Amino acid sequence: MERVLITGGAGFIGSTVADRLLDEGVDVAILDDFRTGRREFIVDALQRGAELFEGDVLDGALLGEAIDGCDTVFHLQANADVRHGLENPRRDLEQNTIATSDVLEAMRAVGAKRICFSSTGSVYGDAPIVPTREDGPFPIQTSLYGASKVAGEGMIGAYAHGLGFTGLIFRFVSVLGERYTHGHVIDFYRALKADPTRLQVLGDGRQTKSYLYVQDCVEAMLTAAAHHGDDPGAYVYNLATDETVTVDESVATITARLGLTPEVQKSGGDRGWAGDSPLIHLDTERIRSLGWAPTLTIRDAIARTLEWFEAEPAIVFDQEPSHS
Repeated sequence: MERVLITGGAGFIGSTVADRLLDEGVDVAILDDFRTGRREFIVDALQRGAELFEGDVLDGALLGEAIDGCDTVFHLQANADVRHGLENPRRDLEQNTIATSDVLEAMRAVGAKRICFSSTGSVYGDAPIVPTREDGPFPIQTSLYGASKVAGEGMIGAYAHGLGFTGLIFRFVSVLGERYTHGHVIDFYRALKADPTRLQVLGDGRQTKSYLYVQDCVEAMLTAAAHHGDDPGAYVYNLATDETVTVDESVATITARLGLTPEVQKSGGDRGWAGDSPLIHLDTERIRSLGWAPTLTIRDAIARTLEWFEAEPAIVFDQEPSHS
């Protein structure tokens, strides 16, 4: 039986990957330090036989123990706090770039040669061409998070070229759905629950984004992994829907769903913070050519996320606000 290590396997996307792989009969190991992951998310996975290694990816001994016997690594662990990156620049370097290097070296030590890597649409910065293709021009990076992911992509490409690794690089937009605990939808939800009469929004509300439902995201990753098998090389895929929404439209969807009409107060400017791209719209022709397509629209994904919030208040209100 194939054995797979999932770094960040107790997180939003990682735990969903774990459940899906277990459904397919894969032997799953989870490595997580629970800084953002949740034990509640992997209760079922552990009951079904997944093995938990608790600690930091940067702990070399623990990483070596977790990866032993694995054929594939889903490297999903990362610091994803884009907004506050400049307050602690070393965090992105350590948790994203160095951690990826450590994972690749641990793979080499045990003979594992396939990595599925969670990169980000933020690597495109303020993209000059929209919709943005995987082979489009790279602009100057606008966030430390994006820059740290570019470095990770580069290392994976070098290992693929020099050592015959199979590197699957997935540039996500923001992901929504069950177990979502980080981003503007949960921030707006918490704020409206605290005060349903007003809502503060960073920027001018016209920032335009794309989102993807978590189950569609996982299906896309597994589709690409099945297509490439153990083919050596680095393969890059945008994962997104073909639609976009503005922050104003997202707010309207959330407030309508909650039956609220708050006063919306905006901070102004074309972006919420340094590194917040005012337009993210990715071309998904490459992943769609493999037969994948999203099952939910962005608005349906927001609705599904809000349903999960209502069903899991203990988890939702146990998290610190991230960014809006």
